Amino acid sequence: MGGKRKTLAVLTGTALAAGLTSQAFGAIATTAAHPPTLRTAATGSGMSVVEWNRELISILSDPKAQPSTVHPTRSFAILQAAEYDAVVSITRADPAYLFSVSAPRAARADAAADQAAHDVLVALYPGKRASVDQRLSSQLSAIPNGPGKRTGMRVGAVVARRLISLRSRDGSSAKPPRFAPGNTAGDYRPTPPDFPTPVFTNWGSVKPFVLDSGSQFRPAAPPAVSSAAYATALNEVKGLGRKTSTTRTADQTAAGKFWAAAPVWNVWNQVAQGLVTSRSANLEEAVKVFAALDLSLADTAIAMYDAKYHYRVWRPITAIRLGGTHYNPSIVGDPAWTPLLPTAPDPSYPAAHGALSQAAATTLAGFYGARHPLTVTSKGVSRTFAGFQDAATEAWLSRIWSGQHTSLDNRAGQQLGTRVADFVAHHL
Repeated sequence: MGGKRKTLAVLTGTALAAGLTSQAFGAIATTAAHPPTLRTAATGSGMSVVEWNRELISILSDPKAQPSTVHPTRSFAILQAAEYDAVVSITRADPAYLFSVSAPRAARADAAADQAAHDVLVALYPGKRASVDQRLSSQLSAIPNGPGKRTGMRVGAVVARRLISLRSRDGSSAKPPRFAPGNTAGDYRPTPPDFPTPVFTNWGSVKPFVLDSGSQFRPAAPPAVSSAAYATALNEVKGLGRKTSTTRTADQTAAGKFWAAAPVWNVWNQVAQGLVTSRSANLEEAVKVFAALDLSLADTAIAMYDAKYHYRVWRPITAIRLGGTHYNPSIVGDPAWTPLLPTAPDPSYPAAHGALSQAAATTLAGFYGARHPLTVTSKGVSRTFAGFQDAATEAWLSRIWSGQHTSLDNRAGQQLGTRVADFVAHHL
């Protein structure tokens, strides 16, 4: 695409499932609700939320910041949910996500958001306390001293403490079970050349933030690897995703590398940063956007891993290299086939980029409109799009072009991301 807008084919998502209930919030939500009374408060600029989001991305750039078995989307969701509940505890402009803390009318919502963000990050990353303390000092220095500031800080501290306590029992610290690879056609097994140990094998059992369970929107089973539908999808990847492909265009190659250059949840959080910054959004708008985005991404990650390890579908590189075993007469094996990019160490169905990008695009379109032009930047490279869906569609198509996924994986991921994002929007 290289700086030019391109309208991509858009796959239609699945509509929000019927029968949604307030049970998604759990028992705490029923006791934390507050009357929808609008209160006036000094809310401040949304830039403080952007800065805390950037701080978390910076922390996560250190691979030793947290255990490799804890998915980063969890941290984003806790951070943004804490800021959101801290702010609405004071403004009363929106219902709480989980916790509403009593506060006087003059309490500063911006101080509450800053303190909540600080306390969450210190709790999650105690080794990063120095930089997080410095960030808090910088943020609070812009707020006049007085009872309102002190009270806002107290509200933020209480919200953060309660949320961290609740999430400490969500199953994220459990030791992942040892993965036993299958040996029949279609079974996932570690992939060449390094055969890495599969990751996040237990993440589907982590307690979601809004969903009832990780399996709530589990996609239907994929077509059998012996089917014509699977052969069609795999042969597409075989041609387009090969490292030395002659059918993949230069722009498709660029897109494949672009969407793999940084964690996709980072990329979409940076998109939100740009939107909030360019609009000079106030604090209330910013906390709502980031909370909806990161709660959707976190629950999509849980639901995605539930499905991945439920179906345990092998990756294209395995399927293509074993094509000579004749598990499907329409697939010709190639033992030397190599994808454009190294294969991620988890099962293929559903696709992560498809699920997470679709959840992000659905969420942001709900705030800013489907045809909101945007520029997406990753590792210093930018690509422009006519709308959120175009960006999400390219994100999952890039996984075909880089040899990672089939269109079957992508469609399931897109459906899953849409349903999770719609559910979160309905409940937040």
